[in-house]
Amino acid sequence: MTPGLFPAEPGRIGSDESGKGDFFGPLVVAAFFLPEGQEAVLRELGVKDSKRTSDARCREIARELKRGFPCHSVVAIGPEKYNELWGKLRNLNRLLAWGHARAIENVLERVPAAKAVTDQFGDERFVRNALLKKGREIELAQMPRAEEDAAVAAASILARAEFLSRLRFLSEEVGVELPKGASDRVEAAAAKLVREKGPDILAKVAKTHFKTTVRVLAAAGVARLA
Repeated sequence: MTPGLFPAEPGRIGSDESGKGDFFGPLVVAAFFLPEGQEAVLRELGVKDSKRTSDARCREIARELKRGFPCHSVVAIGPEKYNELWGKLRNLNRLLAWGHARAIENVLERVPAAKAVTDQFGDERFVRNALLKKGREIELAQMPRAEEDAAVAAASILARAEFLSRLRFLSEEVGVELPKGASDRVEAAAAKLVREKGPDILAKVAKTHFKTTVRVLAAAGVARLA
């Protein structure tokens, strides 16, 4: 359903991402439709910004959200796809806009919402233009600390839970625990991985444009990526 063909559904879409600052793992963008008058339900579930929610609790709340609110979308951009897109776009804000627009579009296919709220990660025209290319027109609000909005907070929970799940699967696949973030522990794990499996493994598990890559390769005794 395209907004404009049917009356807009009361409520709003919130979208947020996870994994943006993590060297390992995907970039995940989630969009969540919050029907009008349902904010109290989210408060009862304990929905708040995922950065202020433990990993275990994040997973629990995400399961409840998926059961209780059917209109949501999670778009996961795995490391290999992420690196491919980065090679084309060379701009994180454009990459984020692509992910947010896709997630919002997926929700719009199920509910004709009139408004979407996202965090202020860059020029809102990036998201608006990406949506317009798909024939989607919607009131778009970008704001600092958008996670204070209940719909965005719910999206942040869904995105973080998916990131954690995919990071765990990647760890099991390569046989090395891949830590969150971009800390010294992350660099040590990455250097160990490169020594064991070669530098090409980074493109499969990490965001290789991070400056972390240079330090990891140096620590592993490798000049550069192939």
